[in-house]
Amino acid sequence: MRSFNVSFIGAGNLAWHLAPALDNTDYGVREVYSRDALHAADLVGRLYQADVKSTLDFSDSPSGIFIIAVSDDVISEIAREIILPQDAILLHTSGSQPMSVLGFSGTPNIGVFYPLQTFSKGKKVDFSDVPLLIESENNVTESVVLQLAKAISKKVLKVSSADRRVLHIAAVFASNFTTHMLTIAGDLLDKQGMSLEILKPLISETINKALAIGPGLAQTGPARRGDLEILDHHMEFLQDDETVAEIYKVISQHIVDKYQG
Repeated sequence: MRSFNVSFIGAGNLAWHLAPALDNTDYGVREVYSRDALHAADLVGRLYQADVKSTLDFSDSPSGIFIIAVSDDVISEIAREIILPQDAILLHTSGSQPMSVLGFSGTPNIGVFYPLQTFSKGKKVDFSDVPLLIESENNVTESVVLQLAKAISKKVLKVSSADRRVLHIAAVFASNFTTHMLTIAGDLLDKQGMSLEILKPLISETINKALAIGPGLAQTGPARRGDLEILDHHMEFLQDDETVAEIYKVISQHIVDKYQG
């Protein structure tokens, strides 16, 4: 391991938060590469002593840890193209891609550094409470990655690629799908000249109750009760939007089957 400096490949939502979090520890971020140089420059502006990197040739890099924080479909391509210093550690941050996707790189020191959280540039994230799921190819890498994770989070777990994939799917249901359901709710209200603001107390109570007593016990509503008359009325209201009506039907049927079957 040459140093505890870090370089980032990618300057999207995750890197926007993760790079400054590491930069505020002993792991100084020294370089940021992005296919969009302006995005790299924006991220560098949030760091103490980092430079924009224009190529994937890191052979003379001052860093020893390289973190790929890009969309899943380009990780393997970057692993093939990146040129690393001797003994460098290469990590990706994907929830769904196996560690082996980095096997195309020129280093045996590969691993995964996956923060189990949703990230948007406009919303600050406290990494101390973010579960960091790590995986490593060898003991040397594991030791370094473990210390890297503990530098910013109190919740560090060693998780296999297979288990991480399940966690990622569960996270999509819990977070991404939930957000989309709220988007649909907001769209329905907008069409009637109302705002999602009126649902905020309900949304907060729903999430808090589900976390407090478990989502199964917290489930309520017409499908949970098996109230088919109300479900039919709702379907009738939604008939002008076939896609939303189908979503309503499938989810409602799934709830009915689970609790009324």
